[in-house]
Amino acid sequence: MIEIKEYRGHIRNWEALSRELGFDASGLSREERERRILTEAYKKWGGRMADHMHGMFAFALWDDEEQKLFALRDQFGTKPFYYYITADHRLLYGTMIRDIMKQPGFVKEVNEEMLQIYLSLTYAAGEDTFLKGVKKLMPGHYLEWKDGKLTITRYWTPEFHVDGSRSLEEYADEIHESMKQMLREVKTPDEKAESFLSGGVDSSYVFALSDCEMADTCGYDEERFDESPLAKQTADMLGRHLSRLRVTPEDYFSVVPYTMYNMEQPLGDASAIVFTLGCMAAAKHTKICYSGEGSDEMFGGYNMYRNARKYGDNLPNFYVGNTNIMKEDEKKRILRNYNPEVLPIHLVRDIYKETEGLDPLSRMQDVDIQIWLEGDIYLNVDKMSTAAGLEIRMPITDTRMFAIASRLPAAYKVTEDENKVAFRTAASKVLPKEVAFRKKLGFIVPIRVWMADSRYNGDVIRLFHSESAERFFHVDEINRIFDEYVGGNSDLWRKVWTIYTFLVWYEEYFVKR
Repeated sequence: MIEIKEYRGHIRNWEALSRELGFDASGLSREERERRILTEAYKKWGGRMADHMHGMFAFALWDDEEQKLFALRDQFGTKPFYYYITADHRLLYGTMIRDIMKQPGFVKEVNEEMLQIYLSLTYAAGEDTFLKGVKKLMPGHYLEWKDGKLTITRYWTPEFHVDGSRSLEEYADEIHESMKQMLREVKTPDEKAESFLSGGVDSSYVFALSDCEMADTCGYDEERFDESPLAKQTADMLGRHLSRLRVTPEDYFSVVPYTMYNMEQPLGDASAIVFTLGCMAAAKHTKICYSGEGSDEMFGGYNMYRNARKYGDNLPNFYVGNTNIMKEDEKKRILRNYNPEVLPIHLVRDIYKETEGLDPLSRMQDVDIQIWLEGDIYLNVDKMSTAAGLEIRMPITDTRMFAIASRLPAAYKVTEDENKVAFRTAASKVLPKEVAFRKKLGFIVPIRVWMADSRYNGDVIRLFHSESAERFFHVDEINRIFDEYVGGNSDLWRKVWTIYTFLVWYEEYFVKR
């Protein structure tokens, strides 16, 4: 007997899988058919079952015949899975850390070493978390627990096989046909969805190919940060409706504790707070929303990728992913307990071993796919949508899309003047060129302006002088950074914000509760 113990996700190719696995899914609810797929796929393929599945998923099942627990996380880590071994050698597990914390045998302790990683990367990277002993099952891995023994196996690794024999237009055609397939699979005809929309090509492309009548966007009164007019232009061009949420600094700062609590780990990505508000607003009128994550990392969307050739063989010495805001000398100055053996670069050593001989751009992308996406982007999407009661589906995040991206020559990804060249070329088949090739703005937030304003930074000041801050930091040093920021060095906002979000999270999990 196979019993599903935990499951969160959405299996896209359920129709093909149900036929291959020999059952009729037509009369089953979504939950019934997906649980049936997990059971039958495990019986047929065991640890290789995810090779046949497309979508977003993390689950655990109990194999009564083998007397073992089997748990698996999807290839990109879009859904989380955690585990913890108690002092009396029992395995606690789940897709939410808070569920593990409630179980007998859990001991709540902060993992202070993760703070060193966090201050550089702004998220909890790698398999460890901020809760001592709580580990992530990493993307593309499954675990087995039998007779008190834990075994973890990697079943999928991102691999790049550059193929320069095809033209840019041929690749763009392949991307476009695959995108259309993703949008056909991502929901059933009876489901109704909306789509998040910014000024960028990713969300615009997804929205254009979808049958969504409504898009959701966020905007600010500060015009230079506000992408919502660009989203309105795209929606109008497509003849669709747009719902715009006006985000004020009062709204923004009021929801930070809620965000850090539901995130379960601190996240120093300022856009996460806006995303929280966006999910809450969208959930008022839809249960399913599309989002365009994954394109930048797969197809070469970040401006730093243009420097890949210049970085060359030096990459393994410094590149740890999309963010690296604080160096070791600075962390030594501000932290009360600094361990020189805990370095962000150690998290990516094995990844660089896997990509020896590849071009520098592919190596940078591989780090971001394995570390940044899982630790920041997908964590944010999953936690905040779940908290709001919204289901987010990401059509671009799919192994079949990566299979195309992994073959692209560097010139079809980035040039001196452009990024995501092949992807944008594909998008231009349904979008005007001025939209498809619009300069990447990113999910920008006016936080660098708001946090320097005495009307809004009261809680930052409070926490920077708190007992919690005294426990982890040399308070005079972090306040020196804050004072310099308020004094006009706005480039320091990310350091201030990263320290602040950790302190908010710590207060939520260790002071209030």
